[in-house]
Amino acid sequence: MENKIKVGLMAYGMSGKIFHAPFFANHQGFDLVAITERSKNEAAKDYPGVRIYRDVDSLLADDTLELIVVNTPNYTHYEFAKAALNAGKHVLIEKPFSVVKAEAEELFSLAFRKGLKVMAYHNRRFDSDFMAVQKVVKSGKLGRIIEAHIRFDRYRNEISPKAFKENPVPGAGIFYDLGSHMIDQAIALFGIPSEFHKTYGKYRADSEVDDFAQAHLKYPTGLNVYVTTNMLVVKQHAAYTFYGTTGTLTKYRTDEQENQLNAGVKLTDQQYGKEKPNQEGHLYTLDADGNVVEELLPAETGNYRLLFDEVYNAIRGDGSYFVNQNDVLGQLSILEK
Repeated sequence: MENKIKVGLMAYGMSGKIFHAPFFANHQGFDLVAITERSKNEAAKDYPGVRIYRDVDSLLADDTLELIVVNTPNYTHYEFAKAALNAGKHVLIEKPFSVVKAEAEELFSLAFRKGLKVMAYHNRRFDSDFMAVQKVVKSGKLGRIIEAHIRFDRYRNEISPKAFKENPVPGAGIFYDLGSHMIDQAIALFGIPSEFHKTYGKYRADSEVDDFAQAHLKYPTGLNVYVTTNMLVVKQHAAYTFYGTTGTLTKYRTDEQENQLNAGVKLTDQQYGKEKPNQEGHLYTLDADGNVVEELLPAETGNYRLLFDEVYNAIRGDGSYFVNQNDVLGQLSILEK
């Protein structure tokens, strides 16, 4: 493809190595040109020929780059995104987009004035489990949805060695980490709530950041959405449980993309994005006689590549992007403390 977008990554930790570099390197619309890696040399081994910079300033000074990926610790997102925009680059920002809403508003305003794109990286909209749930919601089979529960849990009782996740700095804690995914999914499904209430907790020994959080989102229709994330869940619950006037939906978190990418599965592998067998969701409705009918939901194929198609379209195509400015600002209104 002609007129490829030349890309630079700000970091090459898990996010850069797993969620960004392989997708840019395998997309015909992008050219992965440069990566910031402060001390290690893993990027050079994985992508020979890619320019390696030891600091962000050098990356931003590279005039050949058109798109910068801000995949650094949460509290740096605003500062680095602003610097990239001022350097004349389009920007893709890892979740959370920023720590507070006011920072996001400033970034959108700056991008508009400079004629650039600043985009939120929300790959979980392309998880197989979420795509299956979204299809059912759009079908109307649940009727008027009254109550919805979205969970993202883990079991990690120890304190992570990653200081930026465990130190009480802006943007730290499980709600910014995993909650941002679920808030974005709730907004994608139901829109921005009219009001919300939040609860936080610290339950691991010596934890300085929240490791439990729940947000109760209220909508004018009467819909109540409960978003919950907990780092001390030994036995996983269903990730999605929705109750409507004509049906009930349950679906576990079954997307395999992160596991596959960590295991070295290539994007070209026929099994990429496919769920393991017998992981279908369950839809319960009533027949004409009032009997409960159970339907297994066919598995969708997860596909983070679609996000990169969206990024390309935003820069080279019609300018639209699947996570819009109102989505981001609405999400941060809920996330910020």
